[in-house]
Formats: sequence, structure tokens, C-alpha cells
Amino acid sequence: MSGEAITVLIADDHAVVRIGLRALIDSEPGMRVVGDAGDGAEAIRLARLHQPDVILLDLVMPGIDGLQALDRLMRERPATRVLVLTSFTEDDKLFPAIKTGALGYLLKDSPPHELLGAIRDVAQGASSLHPTIARKVLRELSRPPELPLTVDPLTDREAEVLGLLAQGWSNQELAERLAVRERTVRSHVSSILAKLHLANRTQAALYALRSGLAQLVEK
Repeated sequence: MSGEAITVLIADDHAVVRIGLRALIDSEPGMRVVGDAGDGAEAIRLARLHQPDVILLDLVMPGIDGLQALDRLMRERPATRVLVLTSFTEDDKLFPAIKTGALGYLLKDSPPHELLGAIRDVAQGASSLHPTIARKVLRELSRPPELPLTVDPLTDREAEVLGLLAQGWSNQELAERLAVRERTVRSHVSSILAKLHLANRTQAALYALRSGLAQLVEK
């Protein structure tokens, strides 16, 4: 994707929201909206058609809602990168969305620069979790993991990477901090996910926060 515009699909049942998001994103250099959908079924169709880099997905939509759409999208194309747009009234859907595979969560009243930054993070495969959203999700994480850890524990370096990952550090930032190549960081992250039976960086970040390996702080 280097050198090319980040393509974005917007899925929200409010036309005013879609129009505003399109205007903002299309005005940002290096980003381009390839379509917008008013319901989950249309979001699935447009995602199949355009295969965007990032899908901005509202959780509450008529017919096929955002969570159902997310499940179908991830089954068809596990590499799909989804940034959930949510409000305080949708807490019960946040944790299921994490388990399904969304990479980022943003409040709808977030400043424009936060939205654009989150799109960039998610496009690169990094998690983007608003601190307020993370606190709400953590309340739902009182149960132990459904799958036990492997008999092979995390190494000291993997534990360090997991702690920094939970604070929102990108692969590039981790590589600079640890004085290693990004390829090495990616290898650490893959090992962490495998050992903890997790699907993505967002799940890993929440695991670290819940287990006390990291604290929720502004980076």
C-alpha cells in the first residue's frame, strides 16, 4: 500500500454521517473513499466489490447490523481491517466485535484528526483503541480466556512487546524502541498471538491490560 491512497469504505445508516465522513476523508491527502453503505448488506456487497484497505463500520444498522456484517466479512476475508464507529450506548456489542476481529474502535464524537490517525493505524494492521472505549470493554473482560495458554510461556522480550503494543505502539515504533528490525517485531507479535490463542493486536492489547502487563495510558 506504500505510495498509494488508503481506500476506505463507510458503513453507517445515517446519511448525514456518511456525507460528513466522506468529505473529511476525501479531503485528506493519501486517502480515498471508494463507497458508502447505509446497512450491513450493502456494506458486505461493497466490501466484496472494492476490497478497501479500511472499513469504517457502525455497529447499529437496520437489517444485517454491523456485528453480523463484521462476522461475514471476516469469514470471507480474514485480512479485512475494520475500524468500528460507536457511541456510549453500544457497549454490549464492543466485546463481541473484538472477538470477531475488528482492529479499532472510535467514538463518533472524536476529533477529525483522531479519526484520520485511526484509519492510518488500522490500514497498517495496528490496533487503534480509544482509551474511553478500552475502559468500557475492559469491564466485559472479567472471564478467563476460553483457551488456556500454551505450555510455552512468553519470553521476556515478548512480554515487553505485548506491554508496549497495549499502549498503542506501532511496529515501526517498537522496532526503534527495541533497536531491531520491523520484521523481528512482526515475528514477536505473531508468536504472542499464537501462544495466547488470540486473533489480532486488539485482542492482545486487551489481554495485556486485563492481566496487568500494561496500563491504559495516553501514548
